[in-house]
Amino acid sequence: MDLLLKAYSNTSDDEPEPEPEPEPDPEPKPVNHHHLPFRPSKRPKPEYLLPTLDLQNREEAPLPGRYISKRERALAGAVSQAHEPNPIHRDHHVINQSVLGSISELDLPHDVLSSMRHKPKGRTQLSQIPGKLSVALHGHAKAVNAVHWSPTHVHLLASAGMDQTICIWNVWSRGQKKACVFSFHNAAVKDVKWSQQGPFVLSCGYDCSSRLIDVEKGLESLIFRDDQVVGVIKFHPDDSNLFLSGGSKGRLRLWDVRTGKVVHEYIRGLGPILDVEFSTDGKQFVSSSDVSGSNISENSIIAWDISRQVPLSNEVYAEAYTCPCVRYHPFDPYFVAQSNGNYIAIFSSKPPFKLDKYKRYESHGVSGFPIKCNFSLDGEKLASGSSDGSIYLYNSRSSVLVKKIKAYEEACVDIAFHPILSNVIASCSWNGDVSVFE
Repeated sequence: MDLLLKAYSNTSDDEPEPEPEPEPDPEPKPVNHHHLPFRPSKRPKPEYLLPTLDLQNREEAPLPGRYISKRERALAGAVSQAHEPNPIHRDHHVINQSVLGSISELDLPHDVLSSMRHKPKGRTQLSQIPGKLSVALHGHAKAVNAVHWSPTHVHLLASAGMDQTICIWNVWSRGQKKACVFSFHNAAVKDVKWSQQGPFVLSCGYDCSSRLIDVEKGLESLIFRDDQVVGVIKFHPDDSNLFLSGGSKGRLRLWDVRTGKVVHEYIRGLGPILDVEFSTDGKQFVSSSDVSGSNISENSIIAWDISRQVPLSNEVYAEAYTCPCVRYHPFDPYFVAQSNGNYIAIFSSKPPFKLDKYKRYESHGVSGFPIKCNFSLDGEKLASGSSDGSIYLYNSRSSVLVKKIKAYEEACVDIAFHPILSNVIASCSWNGDVSVFE
């Protein structure tokens, strides 16, 4: 419990005290150009369907060290109020990133690049078991909540941290592996997902927003404001212009990135949403919510019809445990739920979504941490994090534990299989580390 309190402290509840206004400098300070925003190259870029903000309408930030008089500040405030009918709710879209390395695949060793280009995708590849630590990635100052591989730029990995940052890692780069750090959120970041349409990441967090970021340009494309802490996001499997979000007030919303508006809202009076997962055909989804406050298991896991916005079943899981993660098998008609009972339960993905009472995945621990699990691309393996800092690999069909890998001293929170290389998985820890195993 001390680890949980430590990680969640000083994120969004405590605001820093305002600092006194600095005295004017006798001479203007020189500008350090190393801290100016990264400017992408002028080479032509491919056109993606996701929107990007108009940079010409952005406000220019004052130069570091330049004194702004009270009169100038008053004039600037008057101008902004004249142009904004409600300046309190105005969104400030600014370039807020640190560029440390390159996201280009040209920095990769030839053998790695060749493997990713020639490996067969999907179920045609043979399932392999990761064995040892390949790359250790250090950069987050607090716990890391999620990791996700890019499906279009498969050498890139994104991680979301309690330190309010999103890190983009060029995992096998011969140079700097931390390509860039985004600090658009002003509170802890809970989840991050890559888009299928190109180098864009979607993130959400404790600042009650989801944010779409253009990784190549380092720009925040859209902000999706919410009235709750947003704990989980998931792109629709067939339409990357749509994504589902769930938050602390139990509200589930389907958003359209082209308009920035809510398409559907799924209302049930739930507790905080812990996870959501689309079915493989994209026609339904499963949500998991925290029902510990009401001490009942009804509504803990609900299957929803996307188009009709109604529950297909709300009594899927009858045990009084919360489930921080739900995942569909990529091919077979079932999904799993990570349970705080220290096991992974198995459910049919067809009505009435029955629990398999004779088989489940055991041996790992959850212990109140937001431990996640994931299937391999071929569906043969299920990997889970654990509160003991280990990665547990199971045979998905028999539920037999195949391998245990000791990864961290603190809880291993998330697991992500590489989208092409079946023997590669990424993981993250409650102590702030990100690792890649092969």
